Amino acid sequence: MGVETKPEPVEEDREELRGQMSFFDHLEELRRRIIHSLIAIAVAFSVSWIYKEDLYRIVKRPISAVIGDKGLNFMTLTEPFNLELKLAFVAAVFLASPFIMAQIWLFISPGLYKHERRYALPFIISSSLLFLTGGVFGYFVAFPFAAQFLVNVGTQELGMTAVINGSDYFDKFITIELALGIVFEIPAVIFILSRIGLVSGPFLLKNTKYAFLLSAVVAAIITPTSDIPNMMIIMVPMMLLYLLGVLVAFVFGKKRRVEAD
Repeated sequence: MGVETKPEPVEEDREELRGQMSFFDHLEELRRRIIHSLIAIAVAFSVSWIYKEDLYRIVKRPISAVIGDKGLNFMTLTEPFNLELKLAFVAAVFLASPFIMAQIWLFISPGLYKHERRYALPFIISSSLLFLTGGVFGYFVAFPFAAQFLVNVGTQELGMTAVINGSDYFDKFITIELALGIVFEIPAVIFILSRIGLVSGPFLLKNTKYAFLLSAVVAAIITPTSDIPNMMIIMVPMMLLYLLGVLVAFVFGKKRRVEAD
């Protein structure tokens, strides 16, 4: 009787075995990627700081379109400098977003199969564009609409005079910009989760009603007011992005079980 030998593992299986990491290895890898991302943000911050005055004028435009040239006010000596720091930082995050997305991919790639890692460049490009698109949407649509609505409530409905604090204005602006940048990452996140096998197209489609509820909650948190028009400006893109993510899961996640066998 001949000795039964086990079949030689295929190259993909070898690659997967080499990609296994312990819990502490994952923590170390996460620490490395965070440090690299912070370095990229620091470099981008040094560039953004050079153009801090231009950034101020750009960010001020939405409110200037509503109240004219009245300007913004500050209450303490440190507010203007802090505003410049915040503006340079948020600009640095958007400027460094492609590198940050690359670090995210490098962190999750050990959990993917070798043939799945060819999606690296498409993921980095698409996720970066989605993040930037979220910022553009917030700047040209969501934030101007919210600013117009809030100022009109005070000036037209209540007959008050608009004296807007600069810190309050820029804090709301930065919150909406970063929040929408993250929200617009929904399709990219679903792509990763579908490739890992945590979600699938049918599962996401079945739970659309919960996604709608979550979108309403997130929109209520992001928007400065709880009125329906402002919430819909956030909710509608979120649901469209979710449905796009469902399509992504059907296209890229449905064959994973067959590939893994």
